[in-house]
Order: sequence, then structure tokens, then C-alpha cells
Amino acid sequence: MTSKNGEMLHLRGNALKQGEPVALPLVQSSMYHLPGAPDGLPTYGRVDNPTWQHLEHVLAHLENAPCLTFPSGMAAISAALFATVKAGSRLLIPSDGYYVTRVLADRFLFNLGILVTERPTTTFADGGFDGFDVVFVESPSNPGMDMMDLPAIASAVRAAGGITIADNTTLTPLGQRPLDMGIDIVVASDTKAMGGHSDLLMGHVASRNAQIMERVEEWRKVSGAIPGPHEAWLLHRGLETLDVRFDRMCGSAQVLAERFAEHPAVGQIRYPGLPDDPSYTLAKAQTTRFGFLLSITLGSEEKAETFINTCPMLRPATSFGGVHSSAERRARWGDDVDPAFIRLSVGCEPLEELWKAIEGSLNAL
Repeated sequence: MTSKNGEMLHLRGNALKQGEPVALPLVQSSMYHLPGAPDGLPTYGRVDNPTWQHLEHVLAHLENAPCLTFPSGMAAISAALFATVKAGSRLLIPSDGYYVTRVLADRFLFNLGILVTERPTTTFADGGFDGFDVVFVESPSNPGMDMMDLPAIASAVRAAGGITIADNTTLTPLGQRPLDMGIDIVVASDTKAMGGHSDLLMGHVASRNAQIMERVEEWRKVSGAIPGPHEAWLLHRGLETLDVRFDRMCGSAQVLAERFAEHPAVGQIRYPGLPDDPSYTLAKAQTTRFGFLLSITLGSEEKAETFINTCPMLRPATSFGGVHSSAERRARWGDDVDPAFIRLSVGCEPLEELWKAIEGSLNAL
């Protein structure tokens, strides 16, 4: 994957003409000079923007599939769903995945006549997929870190006549490639590791199915769910260091997980890279890296809050994937987890400095 990232760094450079800027220009215009017939030309900022079109070229290179960008991860998820469901459709989603996807399904899609079913990640395939028009998957689950057999699910859903959508936010295209495993559509929040600096909201949809992408693009045009050019420019800049950041974050997460597993203050540790983790076998088969997210459960809610809020190298914040390590109690958002359950996103700090700060806070509990 590093070589593909290397090619990505020079996609623009190798197409430049003499005297053109090496860095991607930021185009803020909402209007284009259009004397005469506008056929085949950029027309309006809700439809065309050179900055986010080049960003999509880069993302398509990483996904090895056509790609469209959106102003947030949920905008991307919404576009993928509204492009594939209609009144009377049956939708299957994880009961323990990212909670906002469930909120969208329960409060909005259901009211439009879409029949929504939820299943836990670990038993997601139980009962089969006959009758489901769209199957939305997330592996590993956020925040529980459980995994699904993506190739088996993709094959079974296709055989049953359905479409699969996979949320690949937690691992990025560098850590897991759902489209290569038969998934029809990938969605992701690029707010997280893809941007990497906690300073933008973005998302993308990728698919090798041309008809699906036509519908996704049409949804973006008519809904107005377009990315801002400045955010697109920031994400493009973030992608240039994704390979380096992701490697550092995943490598540190592996070491930290092993040390958490040995610390007496930690009641439970979940990380797919630990050989005794329930997700290890699937993660080893399906992913190129085990990721930068892990979870620990401490002795009480009070201890969890104290640990998060006193560790000098952990930012107490929601979201994940930034260069700064961060942590939060997911129960505060309503996830069905222990009140002392902590989702921890490992950043780019020097490993031993990070562990020294974490260990000191654990020892003080």
C-alpha cells in the first residue's frame, strides 16, 4: 500500500505544465465564466469545483474505484443510503455500530417507509440476507471492535439480490479494502484519520458500480450536500501524510494494547491485533493493519473519567484519528457499553512518551 500512496503523492505533479503550482490551488468561486453554450464546462459551485474534483481523483486512486466527496461522514452515509433505498425497501444495519447511522435509520428512513432491521456484529450473518435490499456493515464495529466476515457477507447478500455498503472509517483504505472483498459501496468519515488533524469535516463514497455512483452524484447535486473547497483542500493536504501517520498510529496502538493487557488497573482490553482478541482471526485475514483504535475498561465510571481527564497526552474529546491521542467514555453518548468503557484513539506522539503519560495516570487511579 505504501507504493500506491507514493504514486498518490505525484498524481498531480506528473500532470503539471511548466510554471504551474505544485501545491493544489484552492478555488473558492461559486460562479464560472460562461459565455455561450455551457456544454461540457464547469457551471456552478454546487456541481463543479476543481479543488474537490482533484481530491476525488486522489481518493479514487486510494480506493481503486470512482469516488465522490461529501461535507461529513454522515453526509456520505446518507448519500449512499438515499441512492439505494426507496419506500418499501428492507435495510439491515448493525445494532452496535456507529450510533448516528442507527439514528438516521430509525428517525428518518423508517418514516419514509423503509423497513429497518438491526443485528449485532458478532451474529450479523445469522438468519441470512434473503429479502434485504440493502445491507449496511461496519467492521470493526465502533466502538466495540468486533468484526464481520466481509467477503462471506458480500457474497451472500449479492446472491440474495441485495446491495452492501461498508463503513470503513476506522481502518481507511490503507488498513482494509472492502471493495476488493466484494462489498458494493464504501463510505467513510474523512474527518478522522484521512484528514488527521482534527480541523475539518469531510466524507466520501466509493463504488465500482457506475449506476450507483450516478445516483450518489445526483443525490449530491439536488440535496446540496457538497464539500467546501477549503475543507477539500485541507483533506488533500492531510492525505499526503496519511501513510506515515497511519503507520505510526497502528504501530503504537499494537504496543500500547499489549501493555494495557498487562496493567492491573485495566479490566478489559479490546484490540484486533492481540492474538486472544475475539476479532483477531478475522482481522488477520481481512486487514493489512490492525488499526489505531482500542478500548479499555477500568474499574468504575469515576476512574475512567479521572484517567481520561488527567492524562496529559490524551485529549478528552469525541471523534478519533487525529495526530493527538484522544479518549472518551462512549456510554455518555448512549452506546451499549460499560460506563467505564473507554475508546482510545492512538495518535502520533513518540511511543515511550505517550506510554509514560498513560502509565502514570493509570498508576494514580
